[in-house]
Amino acid sequence: MQRNYCSLALLFFLSSFFFSQQTKAQVTSSVDTTLIRIGEEIKYTIQVEADTTSLVLFPEGQSFAPLETIESYKVDTTKLDAKYLLIKKYGITQFDSGTYKLPAQRVMIDDRLFTTDSALVEVRDVPVDTTKQKMFDIKPAIEVNRPPFDFLLLLYWIGPILLLGLIAYLLFRRKKRREERERQLPPYEEAMAALEELDTLELLKENRSKAYYSSLTEIVKRYLDREVDSRALESTSDELIERLLLLKDSGHFDFDSETIRKLDAIFKRADLVKFAKMKEESGQARADRSSIEEIINETQEAIPEPTEEELLQNEAYLEEMRKKQKRKKIIRIAAIALLVAGTTLGVNIATQGWDAVRDSLFGNEMKKLAESKWYRSEYGIPAVIVETPEVLERKEFVIPEEAKGLLLSVDQFEYNNIQDNLFSISVITYRYDREKAPEQENQLETALESVLSSLENDGAINMVVKREEFATENGINGLKAYGDFNMKNEKGKVFKEKVAYEMLFFEQDHGLQYVGITYNKEDFHALSIKDRIINSVELEVNPFQQKKKEEE
Repeated sequence: MQRNYCSLALLFFLSSFFFSQQTKAQVTSSVDTTLIRIGEEIKYTIQVEADTTSLVLFPEGQSFAPLETIESYKVDTTKLDAKYLLIKKYGITQFDSGTYKLPAQRVMIDDRLFTTDSALVEVRDVPVDTTKQKMFDIKPAIEVNRPPFDFLLLLYWIGPILLLGLIAYLLFRRKKRREERERQLPPYEEAMAALEELDTLELLKENRSKAYYSSLTEIVKRYLDREVDSRALESTSDELIERLLLLKDSGHFDFDSETIRKLDAIFKRADLVKFAKMKEESGQARADRSSIEEIINETQEAIPEPTEEELLQNEAYLEEMRKKQKRKKIIRIAAIALLVAGTTLGVNIATQGWDAVRDSLFGNEMKKLAESKWYRSEYGIPAVIVETPEVLERKEFVIPEEAKGLLLSVDQFEYNNIQDNLFSISVITYRYDREKAPEQENQLETALESVLSSLENDGAINMVVKREEFATENGINGLKAYGDFNMKNEKGKVFKEKVAYEMLFFEQDHGLQYVGITYNKEDFHALSIKDRIINSVELEVNPFQQKKKEEE
């Protein structure tokens, strides 16, 4: 649920500042000092007047956060007529400088809950007198030996690089071989192309008969391996001729006997040339080349036409291969895209930072607000002049019946961010009748105390409060309070996110003006928005007050 913590708190102040009813106090509290140095002890005393039969429970544990409880003293009991006067003391401190709110403590008397008053405690640094502290000269530079070269560290760098290089080489070689297989021609066309290439080599003119016959027999064996016998390449010449005869006799292949005989003769001459170093005449070699071409042509004609079932299977296989190639192409493109995107992201993170990259990728409502058109407007009477990224929306505030005649006007304006419910802006002004309203001393301090108490009642815990004087550019003085707190819901769950706040209070001639902002201090854009708003605050000066100042 969207909450505007500061506006809720100030409305609580408006309703309680003038019209709170005094009740008979049974519980009182006091502190021995509100100004300490870091680490000094504050004595906090709770005094309870109760019946002798009443059960009184004092707070225990670290209930004074953000201050620390260092000791809980025993209860001192004194009898007063028919009642007991119970005095409980605590020793508390803080080890960081600043102004802290000592939270109200809860005391149970039987089944009734009583709350003590809160207080502001200032913790100052311990002063250091550098004129009495002995100073020492800067020590001279000392030369050190250059450390030996770390070969192990070099191996840690080179090893992974070499491994990645080896993997890349193997993948590249595998891809190249696969592409070569995919580009392979049909068996017959491959054999004809190989024969034409053999003719261009002119091995016979160079008297390289062995190389010529080796290439010639490999061409025919490769053709037979792909079309007739899948073991042709790994077989000897005799083994291949024997299997061709078996295929002919079994009727699996319609070979011509003369074709097998011519092939056998060529294999035998080739073996003599390759292994017996026999010199073959170029004319015979060219004749054998022509015979190999005829054998391939005859074998191609003898190959039976594929059946319809085989054609369908082959078509299905080709379709599957096309789909597979398409998937591989998509995966390859996706991998390249991811690599490029990852590299680009890494470079941007290294140069701009993660926050800027995250805002660009996922968007940031605070960034949009910071970079949008800003509006400078006047709100309430007397007017608060402030610059905001969005025009604040007026909220209705009904003046209670008992306050009518005393409160002349209450103007409330707000902006709540929907995406980030930590960010809100509030501007509230009110005026009251100078003659009917009682005079109040330290009204701004009282207003701040009421706001802080209201925040605690609304679930704020671990509250850090710092305050200082504030002045606008036109010299109007006020009170500034800032810090952060955690929120606790009705079920007692504490949210981890810190709610940061900054409040400005101004008092002008029986009127109060308030500007409050809550934001996420971890968000750079929210912080810059807050600073810009605070620095832009100006007030419309009450003419009666201005005249009074001029007279003074």
